[in-house]
Order: sequence, then C-alpha cells, then structure tokens
Amino acid sequence: MIRFYLFIFLFFITACSSIPKHPQNACKIFGERYLWWKSAKKAEEKWGIPIYIQLAIIKQESGFDWLARPPRHKLFKVIPYKRKSSSLGYSQALRGTFRDFQKETGRKLATRIRFADATDFIGWYLDKASKELKISKKDARLLYLSYYLGISDYKNYKKSKKALVYAKRVRDIASDYRKQLTICRDNLNRKKYIIY
Repeated sequence: MIRFYLFIFLFFITACSSIPKHPQNACKIFGERYLWWKSAKKAEEKWGIPIYIQLAIIKQESGFDWLARPPRHKLFKVIPYKRKSSSLGYSQALRGTFRDFQKETGRKLATRIRFADATDFIGWYLDKASKELKISKKDARLLYLSYYLGISDYKNYKKSKKALVYAKRVRDIASDYRKQLTICRDNLNRKKYIIY
C-alpha cells in the first residue's frame, strides 16, 4: 500500500513539472504542450510579437520553469535572505510591472505562473517597448534588451555587457525556433479543434 501512495505522489510531482523534455525545439515543445501553442498564437495575434520571440524570452528568463525565482541573497554566506528581485514565473515579470499589465488589460485574475498569462504579458510589454522605442517587432535582440533592462533604461544598453550577451543568446534561440516553426506551424494550426 505504501508503494502505491509513493507512486501516486511521484506521479503528481512529475506531472506538475512545466519544463518540456526538449526545450531547444519549438515543434517538440508545442507537440508536448499543445495548449501553450494556442496561448502563444493568441498573444501573437493580439500584440504582434512573433511566437518564436515569446518562446525565446521564456527560455532565457525561466527555462520554462513556472515557479522560477531569482536566488536569495545570503547573510554571512549562509543564511537565506531577500531575493534579488520580485520576478516570478515563466516570464520573470516583476510584481509591479505585472500589476500594471493587469490594470491596463483588465485581466485582474492573471497570474505570473500561468503560461497563457506569461505570453500575454510578454506580448503586452514588448508591444509597448516597440511603440515607445521604435523597435521592430521582429528584432528579438533589441526587444529582449528592452525587456531585460526595462523601457526606461533601454537607452543605456550598450553599457551592460551582461544584457548584450543575453540578448545575443535570445536572438539565436529565436532564430532557431523560427526555423523550426516553419516546419510544424501548419500541422499545429490543423490541430485547433483537438481538446487536451
């Protein structure tokens, strides 16, 4: 009987993991998580931010971990203390910025740990960045710099070597995802009536 309960417990633990088995392949991600495709596509249609850029940002920010948070500072190198920021979830949205998103979009029940809300948030934020900073909605590198640094600090991006490295990585990931999605996009669109 104990083995049975242990099996059920382990099943639920593994079932709760949000990280896809093949996070480097967009087709396999959406093949495994079809509802993610629907959410990303809806955000693309609403905000004009391509799915491959949304996905690349999520991979960079959280590695697809729905409960991702920044590490805690440590007092005396041992005692866990405050976290570096309030970021949480797939998009690593900051608490205050996410509240702005909820107010502006009227989505009061949106949460940072839900994939559909994360893609909507990323679309909303990058749409604002694109308009305010005159960045193309297909420029993964510059969009990520505005996302990582914030719209107000974007103009100083050349001073942040870390941000430039991350932005290049996001550009490369987005490019790979874009190529992969050209192969499977039609197939994913044909599955629109399948309920999982």
